[in-house]
Amino acid sequence: MGQQSEVVSMQIPILNGIYADSTPELRTAYPVNMTPVPLQSGISNGFLRPADGIVANGTGPGPDRGGMDWNGICYRVMGTKLVSVSNTGAVTVLGDVGGPTSGLVTFDYSFDLLAIASGGRLYYWDGTTLAQVTDPDLGTVLDFCWVDGYFMTTDGENLIVTELNDPFSVNPLKYGSSEVDPDPVVALLKLRNEVHALNRHTIEVFDNVGGDLFPFARIDGAQIQKGVVGTFACCVYLDRIAFLGSGRNEAPAIYVGAAAQTQKLSTQEIDELLATYTEQQLSLVKLEARNDKAHQHLYVHLPDRTIVYDAAASEALQTQVWFTLTSTVAGFSQYRARNFVWCYDKWLVGDPLSNNLGYFSQVTGHHWGQQVRWEFGTSIVYNEGNGAIFNRLELVSLTGSVTLGTNPQISTSYSTDGLAWSQDRAISVGTTGNTAKRLAWFQQGHMRNWRIQRFRGDSDAHISFVRLEAQLEPLAY
Repeated sequence: MGQQSEVVSMQIPILNGIYADSTPELRTAYPVNMTPVPLQSGISNGFLRPADGIVANGTGPGPDRGGMDWNGICYRVMGTKLVSVSNTGAVTVLGDVGGPTSGLVTFDYSFDLLAIASGGRLYYWDGTTLAQVTDPDLGTVLDFCWVDGYFMTTDGENLIVTELNDPFSVNPLKYGSSEVDPDPVVALLKLRNEVHALNRHTIEVFDNVGGDLFPFARIDGAQIQKGVVGTFACCVYLDRIAFLGSGRNEAPAIYVGAAAQTQKLSTQEIDELLATYTEQQLSLVKLEARNDKAHQHLYVHLPDRTIVYDAAASEALQTQVWFTLTSTVAGFSQYRARNFVWCYDKWLVGDPLSNNLGYFSQVTGHHWGQQVRWEFGTSIVYNEGNGAIFNRLELVSLTGSVTLGTNPQISTSYSTDGLAWSQDRAISVGTTGNTAKRLAWFQQGHMRNWRIQRFRGDSDAHISFVRLEAQLEPLAY
């Protein structure tokens, strides 16, 4: 070991971390249950705040399967029941729409009807009565949307419209099809009053041209040469179609597309994660968009976690901003918020694993009253191969908002190869109201080449992190 130098201070980025795997390959470690926020604060160009907590305020007749705001009222399907939810969380059962209680439903509405596709059937709620469309020419309803006075459905092969003057009636002479590619239709979405037929490997766009038979015609120049893996693996996002899927003979990824153009949102790390699931698992994924405050979030609900893309933060920071949500204190498990509905001046959510109803809150990081973990890492600290002693690490933080009555701890560990990690070193973050608490670790060892730092805690430590400051003593070898 060579001569020691004077101590220097440096800022270590915390919005994304780095780790390694056995391939060997450097991978990106996205924050877990922490939301990156771009902000020129004078301390850094962004910070990490706790992801929204989920506060319970009601229960329903079964697991949540979908929801929509119609005429200022939140409607949901819970179990097999169509229900309305009041601003206090009170649930009123309106009727039965059947279907598997684990299956998602589609909502849309016309001027006077709320429509629900559940279990392959189509139902209408007119404000007082729930009725099923029983015309045998309708067939199985895989998905549907409302456009220009028609309810358009698909059974996976045909595009079917109800009659303009009778939404309960279907004329079999007015069937259409999506035939550019023989792949099956898996979903329908409306964007700019055009119907997008989302097939497994292509997306075709239809416009209303009228006529006596099928009233929609394909817009050939708008076709997208990629498709969607499942009925709910798509949504309208940023005035485009966001979807999880691929073109023919391609691996699944996450895209946004419109007018024959696509833009890939998933990074190499996200693609690596998607590759760990089977096609069958991905076909059950749900995408949701949430435009909230300065964020433009796209939620991708995977089987054991939810990954979130933020378009606004990505533009501000000039990098793809992703983070991970999970409802567990160890490892990863299903994120227990689904089917977001903006109603009564808040984001209402359902729980896919219980009968709970609730809403998002930034006051807590707990999910349904239970602790969840958070974690984030740093980029690589490198001193041109010369090594350094870590005399001090300080997380510049907004403390004092921890769970009332607690004095939680957070910990840090480090890795010099991205695979093996040191023992966690924990410190207290203070109690409620202790906003002057500083979070610092001393005598944090040394590195010979490079090093990654990792920080962990749980939702009792409800803290935002603005910057990681390190005091290093460079070494010359």
